Amino acid sequence: MDFIATKFDGAFIVKPIVHSDDRGFFLESYSSRDFIKAGLSINFAQDNHSMSVEPGVLRGLHFQKPPMTQSKLVRAIKGAIFDVIVDLRKNSPTFGQWESFELSDTNFLSLFVPHGFAHGFCTLTARTEVMYKVDNFYSPEHDSGIRWDDPTLGIPWPNKNPVLSGKDQKLPFFNKSNFCSIF
Repeated sequence: MDFIATKFDGAFIVKPIVHSDDRGFFLESYSSRDFIKAGLSINFAQDNHSMSVEPGVLRGLHFQKPPMTQSKLVRAIKGAIFDVIVDLRKNSPTFGQWESFELSDTNFLSLFVPHGFAHGFCTLTARTEVMYKVDNFYSPEHDSGIRWDDPTLGIPWPNKNPVLSGKDQKLPFFNKSNFCSIF
């Protein structure tokens, strides 16, 4: 397993070793031993699985407020996603910046998202399935997020008219002064 640095301290693309032959493939999608070797001692508490029927479904940008923050290990197990993280750590030199990645069932990549980030994705294919591990349980009272189309962030989502949940349509715009007190 390779851990490829992103522009954010603590966030990594995780590239597994894929063993392929005419029968298909085998890979280790997670290994605590490899994560510990990479300096990431994580105790995952919950696995989540989403399926989006059509291309252009956008989920996010989500995060949980302290003390229920979550680190995530995100992987597209069927189809492909445009995956985005936004640094919300007030003392980080990259506070308020974002980075995107394509995760798919053909590149086998995962994204490790540490505490202090908003996360979201837009499906690129029909019937896309995403699995992700989190190191803290879902807490509705700590659930929060940022609008996907925030002009300050300027994320070039692949779909200009995505399919959104009612909740995601109502998320607030990013405002550095409001978000610098969260993490």
